[in-house]
Order: sequence, then structure tokens, then C-alpha cells
Amino acid sequence: MTDLLTSDQIATALGTLPDWRREGSALVRTVELAGFPSAIAVVNRVAEIAENDNHHPDIDIRYATLTFRLSTHVAGGITASDVTLAEEIDEVLRVMAG
Repeated sequence: MTDLLTSDQIATALGTLPDWRREGSALVRTVELAGFPSAIAVVNRVAEIAENDNHHPDIDIRYATLTFRLSTHVAGGITASDVTLAEEIDEVLRVMAG
């Protein structure tokens, strides 16, 4: 089983993920894209990464606004896998959302 991160480890990780916040047992980021097609393109790219990593985020799509919620459900909270996926999502957004 994957180990949960401590509150200190989560705080340290969030120090390198300035657009993310902790909400209970999840890391959360909301971003607004240029439009619906851009938002779906980002979702599609994140889906490819998530499938490759076998670690899948919850994604809320509201037209051009995406909210990513990362939590390792089997572990019951935030793990290193969530931090890694947050970093990968940030890179997708950097490249695709400019």
C-alpha cells in the first residue's frame, strides 16, 4: 500500500506547487482555459498521463474551467503519487495553456 504523506510533507510539496491547495484529503487546482476546446484538449492529455501512471484524478469540467482533485483513494488521502501527478498536470498546463 502507498504511504500517506504527513501534513509537513504535504506543506513542503505545496511549496513547490503554488497553484495547488489542500482541501481535506486531496490536492486541488482550478484553472480557466481559453475555451471549451482548450479545456478538453488539456483533459485528454492529462487522461493519457493518468492512464500511463495508473493514477487517475477527479476532473470537474465547467465550460473552460477545470478543477483537478488528486487523492489516492486506496490509501485514503494524499500520497507521493498525487504530488507527482500535480507536477505533471502543471507541465501540461504550462505547455498547452501558455
